[in-house]
Amino acid sequence: MIKDNIETGDRMLTTAGSLALLDSRPREDAPLVQKLRAAGAVILGKTNLSEWANMRSPNSTSGWSARGGLTANPHGLDHNPSGSSSGSAAAVSASLCFAAIGTETDGSIVSPSSACGVVGLKPTLGLISGKGIIPITHWQDTAGPMARSVKDCALLLAAMAEKMVDWKSTEKLEGIQLGFLRHLNGKNNDVQKLTEQSLNVLRSLGAEIIEVELPHTREISNLRFRAMLGEYREDLNAYLASTTSKVSSMADLIAFNKANADKEMPYFGQEFLEMAATLDSEEAIAETKAARETARRLAREEGIDAVLREHRLDAFVVSTSDPADVSDLQNGHRGGRGCSTVPATAGYPHLSVPMGLVGRLPVNLSFFSTAWSEPLLLRLGHAFEQQARVKISPALLPKP
Repeated sequence: MIKDNIETGDRMLTTAGSLALLDSRPREDAPLVQKLRAAGAVILGKTNLSEWANMRSPNSTSGWSARGGLTANPHGLDHNPSGSSSGSAAAVSASLCFAAIGTETDGSIVSPSSACGVVGLKPTLGLISGKGIIPITHWQDTAGPMARSVKDCALLLAAMAEKMVDWKSTEKLEGIQLGFLRHLNGKNNDVQKLTEQSLNVLRSLGAEIIEVELPHTREISNLRFRAMLGEYREDLNAYLASTTSKVSSMADLIAFNKANADKEMPYFGQEFLEMAATLDSEEAIAETKAARETARRLAREEGIDAVLREHRLDAFVVSTSDPADVSDLQNGHRGGRGCSTVPATAGYPHLSVPMGLVGRLPVNLSFFSTAWSEPLLLRLGHAFEQQARVKISPALLPKP
């Protein structure tokens, strides 16, 4: 199944969950969809998402769109599936499909993968073509596979990738050094216990675990959001202008939402759209560029790459996020603690693999590293998966 912000040139719509794009008809499949079909994949349908990939309002609820309503978490139907690739994660978790494609700007693959207990891979920026994906920012947006095993994710990645991803599965990790990011691991005691158990699994496979910290995390988060707002205006305007939709700009979209507020905005507004739309002055454009350049440098050369080099690490390991919360449309819920921002800002790969249950709600373990390290991450995730033998089956019941 394909997330509903990825173009297909067939009878299926591509709307980003918005009623404004119900009349938009892409002329052809996105390149990643073309590659999947060429490899023999059967596209069953489109999956619901957080409308506009969670870039409409700070008060939004993940997994809700005007077109699709609220996506449920298969492990507790009153719980949130996280987002924005909510439907893709839920569909894989509930065995509605073999695998699904999500997209991520910051956490939108790995976070719902954790909330729904599936494997998700956000690849290096550029490994999968971004053409035909409704954008937030071309500096961070990428599609990626979501499946029930690391091997299945690797199969989908190989089919979609613009260049060969040659990985070799192994069940031993001798010589591997991993940096544990305790400062990003949160305060949930059950998640802490599962993380320690998972680190012991990795140690039993021969990996050495060293506790380290990534610098500049708060500054990176602030800068990348400022950059994203300006880039959102530029990229979404360009995309909308290329469609057959009646909305051909962000300004048109804002006006459409206001005119259809009873359907589009019954729970939350469009503050992010309105904020982004104002960033069109020369000064704002310069600030956007400067924020992006600084954020990427702090996340890459002075962040991930610097710490890997200083401690002679192969990759980082940390829990992906905390267990899912109950969905709350009235007050909004965009997700809690996560570890996605630095690798997302850097454009580096990030793999999330189930590590256990808190009650009956799943949580995942994350592996990320420098650019083009997908073969290593797949090897790490597969070895952990085979040794840990975590079995997660959704209950599909209203309350835990």
